Amino acid sequence: MVRLTLDLIARNSNLKPRRKETISQCLKKITHINFSDKNIDAIEDLSLCKNLSVLYLYDNCISQITNLNYATNLTHLYLQNNCISCIDNLRSLKKLEKLYLGGNYIAVIEGLEGLGELRELHVENQRLPLGEKLLFDPRTLHSLAKSLSILNISNNNIDDIRDLEILENLNQLIAIDNQLLHVKDLEFLLNKLMKLWKIDLHGNPVCLKPKYRDRLILVSKSLGNFKTMHHIVPVYYPQVGKPKLVFFSEIQRYPVNGNASPESSREDYTKIIEEMGNLSLKQSESLLTKNGVHEPHLFHNPKEKENLFVENE
Repeated sequence: MVRLTLDLIARNSNLKPRRKETISQCLKKITHINFSDKNIDAIEDLSLCKNLSVLYLYDNCISQITNLNYATNLTHLYLQNNCISCIDNLRSLKKLEKLYLGGNYIAVIEGLEGLGELRELHVENQRLPLGEKLLFDPRTLHSLAKSLSILNISNNNIDDIRDLEILENLNQLIAIDNQLLHVKDLEFLLNKLMKLWKIDLHGNPVCLKPKYRDRLILVSKSLGNFKTMHHIVPVYYPQVGKPKLVFFSEIQRYPVNGNASPESSREDYTKIIEEMGNLSLKQSESLLTKNGVHEPHLFHNPKEKENLFVENE
């Protein structure tokens, strides 16, 4: 195994001291350190690297987070796929914005009090004992309530996420392959998270509930990018005589025109549809292509047209 030391960094980094500049002076200026997949099992005293802002230590054998108290300028920390079982010794990282801890042995999300700048937290795929699920310390959730905007908790056997209601600025939640079952629990959460615009629930039992997407979208005032959701807009071609259904993604259905607002984009989109009614089939298809809108699927089964939302398998 290998211990991360100043000597190791100096020998393996592309440090190019200026004239009369020492290695120590170079280390003081270094901002990025990448020792991913190097069999690192421990972090030694790196306090000389006072300007360190990004540290890559993923795919190693680290079991404990140590000697990072000095890194007060650290903004990005990558520790995924190690052997970490407890989140500690991070409270002095006041500028930390992104923390990656996926693929470890963490059972409780804790020890993040005081990280007022943390915007992204990735704790997916924890290697938990059979039957256990990832838990959240209320103190940590309370500490992250105003800063956290992206949370990845995928594949952690989680069956209840109502505690996340306190994360008032959360706008993206990735909770793939968990054990979420009840639509009502999700409706409760979406009523609280007023800024959430993207959620991914693939692989949860709740996805098997009839029209669960419809219910969640209707209850949320902000959800605009439900993963795999597509909007179906009927477009009529006069010469054909039968309606065709055109899929518009969240971006496609409001064509962007420079820095136009969503309202003006909607007006542009409405004009396109109106103009299509007076065009031939060939001209209509050309107009769709011109505006970045494509027609990947056609449906002729009337029952398929009755559903407002469909899943893109």
